[in-house]
Amino acid sequence: MNLPNKLTLSRIILIPIFIVLYSVPFGWGEWEIGDTVLPIAHFSAAMLFILASTTDWIDGYYARKYNLVTNLGKFLDPLADKLLVSAALILLVESGLAPAWVVIVILSREFAVTGLRLVAAGEGIVLAASSMGKIKTVTQIVATSALLLHNFPFSYTGIPFATIMLYIAMILTFWSGVEYFVKNWHVMRDSK
Repeated sequence: MNLPNKLTLSRIILIPIFIVLYSVPFGWGEWEIGDTVLPIAHFSAAMLFILASTTDWIDGYYARKYNLVTNLGKFLDPLADKLLVSAALILLVESGLAPAWVVIVILSREFAVTGLRLVAAGEGIVLAASSMGKIKTVTQIVATSALLLHNFPFSYTGIPFATIMLYIAMILTFWSGVEYFVKNWHVMRDSK
């Protein structure tokens, strides 16, 4: 297994640690930021989420630069992104920091595209992520990070940056899903 794929696997391995950090009340206290209260456990989980998310850029850069792109990587990389972002969004819904309907739209697209990839894989076709899919992932990561940080540092300004980014992520997620199905409809049409 090459280094980019190991980095992708590390992102998946970090997910349970992220969940524990965010969910377990360690009694670490909290920071008051204007009218916002940011539990230190949430801050720690956000930092781990951001660290795990950066491996997405690093593994892709390294794989392209050193010609280490593999079918396993093409499959695992978007799966790792989906698992990490999905776990975070579900926790944010549970915490009341993200509306459930927005998260349902985002997760529905992710499951639908994963289903299309599985159908394609059954036909021996590997569907790589599109450029719109990569932009979608970045907006999801930015939105999720801002929500995990309870809109810090924008909480000082009163600008709901985290919420704005979540809605942008939802729109781009939906749009990229439509684009993905239109571009790859032949896979569904020609499937046996």
